[in-house]
Amino acid sequence: MKMAQKPVIKWLVLILTSCVFFSIALSAKTQTYIIQMDKSAKPESFTTHLDWYSSKVNSVLNKPEKGGAQNQDRIIYTYQTAFHGVAAQLSKQETDLLEQQDGVLAIFPEQKYQLHTTRSPLFLGLEPHDSTTDNVWSQRVSDHDVIVGVLDTGVWPESQSFNDTGMSPVPRRWRGACETGRGFTKSNCNRKIVGARIFHRGYEAATGKINEQTEYKSPRDQDGHGTHTAATVAGSPVRGANLLGYAYGTARGMAPAARIAAYKVCWVGGCFSSDIMAAVDKAVEDGVDVLSISLGGGVSSYYRDSLSIAAFGAMEMGVFVSCSAGNGGPDPVSLTNVSPWITTVGASTMDRDFPATVKLGNGRSVTGVSLYRGRIKLDTKKLYPVVLAGGNSSSPNPSSLCLEGTLDPRKVKGKIVICDRGISPRVQKGDVVKNAGGVGMILANTASNGEELVADCHLIPAVAVGENEAKSIKHYALTSPKAKATLAFVGTRVGVRPSPIVAAFSSRGPNLLSFEIMKPDLVAPGVNILAAWTGALGPSSLATDHRRVKFNILSGTSMSCPHVSGIAALLKSRHPEWSPAAIKSALMTTAYVHDNTHKPLEDASKAKISTPFDHGAGHINPRKALDPGLVYDIQPQDYLEFLCTQKLTPTQLKVFSNSTCRHTLANAGDLNYPAISVVFVENTNVSVLTVHRTVTNVGPAVSSYHAIVSPFKGAYVKVEPRILKFTKANQKLSYKVTFTTKTRQTEPEFGGLVWKDGMHRVRSPIVVAWGMLI
Repeated sequence: MKMAQKPVIKWLVLILTSCVFFSIALSAKTQTYIIQMDKSAKPESFTTHLDWYSSKVNSVLNKPEKGGAQNQDRIIYTYQTAFHGVAAQLSKQETDLLEQQDGVLAIFPEQKYQLHTTRSPLFLGLEPHDSTTDNVWSQRVSDHDVIVGVLDTGVWPESQSFNDTGMSPVPRRWRGACETGRGFTKSNCNRKIVGARIFHRGYEAATGKINEQTEYKSPRDQDGHGTHTAATVAGSPVRGANLLGYAYGTARGMAPAARIAAYKVCWVGGCFSSDIMAAVDKAVEDGVDVLSISLGGGVSSYYRDSLSIAAFGAMEMGVFVSCSAGNGGPDPVSLTNVSPWITTVGASTMDRDFPATVKLGNGRSVTGVSLYRGRIKLDTKKLYPVVLAGGNSSSPNPSSLCLEGTLDPRKVKGKIVICDRGISPRVQKGDVVKNAGGVGMILANTASNGEELVADCHLIPAVAVGENEAKSIKHYALTSPKAKATLAFVGTRVGVRPSPIVAAFSSRGPNLLSFEIMKPDLVAPGVNILAAWTGALGPSSLATDHRRVKFNILSGTSMSCPHVSGIAALLKSRHPEWSPAAIKSALMTTAYVHDNTHKPLEDASKAKISTPFDHGAGHINPRKALDPGLVYDIQPQDYLEFLCTQKLTPTQLKVFSNSTCRHTLANAGDLNYPAISVVFVENTNVSVLTVHRTVTNVGPAVSSYHAIVSPFKGAYVKVEPRILKFTKANQKLSYKVTFTTKTRQTEPEFGGLVWKDGMHRVRSPIVVAWGMLI
């Protein structure tokens, strides 16, 4: 035990020291603030809005400089498209003064965001099993006109996934640019990568100047995350793609004919809100059709969330915004990016995995997963001693987690070490074992991961196993004085059943801000996804990994988000007249809620049925989404009306729009959302709730739909009318759903409403709750 105590202290000191340094950085005399201005309030005496913004900032500075030249340096960004205002370096005192000025709508302190970190086209039905069958990628001129902006870590342009062979000229409407810098020239952009920009001023203001010797201060991707997400969105087909022989096949993006514009907002030390805001603003100005944002921060009120406000502005300009839900699962209420005008994407598995086996000395074989393929080989006919890193502790501790400096080489040399998952990167644990003299690792899931298995490209022979099997292996290691094992690696397996399954790490609902807006919206492949990779980093992302690969396999809602972004681009190319809300509706109402064994979708963390709080409307179904039959459309004014039900002040509402409330929604549940969530509040006599919806016919002009609704134990559900008869294309018809309590339930109930016409099934998930959902 004494061996473990010192590393624990070092570990805690490291965390506390990091927190202190971060606090000092943010509490300096000045820090970055995002100032939102009322564009319409500019006095006529100012020629431009920038002159006015600068005047406002200069008026509150403690020590105005002569001539104002240096004051101008306080402003690091100007926002003028999706958002209006500036980002500036100010003290708390200066901010307080500025907040009182006319024309200033809101001031947001800089916030740090984190990244939420092959076979998917075939699994999603985009690519037919039979090459003679039509697929949704049959080339159309319009396919080349859709441009997806990817906010991430940049792009590795040499990847074959960004080959522009056969692509038509860049659309004339495109106003983007190809910015240059170390390792990135104009020639790195082409007809596939049509734009590349960097945003670093907020990052440098918070952390200091970027070291250009160790980091690319250019659109070039050093991290790999941005290259992976961009290729998932719209990568060109690449035959023979694989990671060290795993997942061999053709890699392509969801919309392989679409264009990519890379906006680098994330650096070695993170992603900052002023840079993200600048990127969203510039992307909308450049002319993107879709924004893919695989990152997130905490949850703030709608009017205090700068990304939410910028996304609202993008939506007003007709841009579809897709964001990752976060990797905070399986904890409830762990979602980020929950605004109704954002499509919030959770993660699920595919029908492909990478099996590996732990063969124990007692004769048992345990199946896990791994992407190991390295120089160190274990003889599968020989058994090696097994040791439990954390001793007989029943809960994870620094030693059981195999944190840096916690393993005693005398105890692990020549042995296979059992390490608990958590705290440190999974692959790094194997590096710790290797450095301590271990020959292999069994990566053990804990209660927070359940039976979810994520494959990694380990630096040492290693196999990840589920929680239950991990317990049995640990019991064997503790009770057998001569516990032994060996590890074997099988390769790639497809056709896995059941699949998809909701990933344990995928963040969960309900929506903390508005229970009536069900989140996440849907799930998409986010586990073990193969896509393009940077040439600057090994597949494990560790500095000690000197391997270089062209493709890598990653997991996270960061991977599921670009799947939805790419499919949204596909829908936009086929239906250019559709609004962002119509595209979201098509994706949600055609999503499926049963796996490939025809059973309800499961939750990997519990090995039981998942709910809409886990999977939203269900798993994305691109082929069906192209022809949804009906859509639930929402206009910018409708979203404002929703905000008018959220008890925001007139000033708070103005951060979204200068329009006024018309009070067309009786309550938040009346927003024309493709999902229905009703809450009977505690300690009230309300026993009847009614929500209203309007659907637009985007299918055959003449069609008749009838309603089918799930039964609920606690409420009667009545749909009026039960039949919708359309006589023309784009016709709108309305209906209402009335919920009457019969027996209050202690837990939320889940079901669905389906409109059927014989060709289409337009499904909306339903959540009914009594009292608070959390």
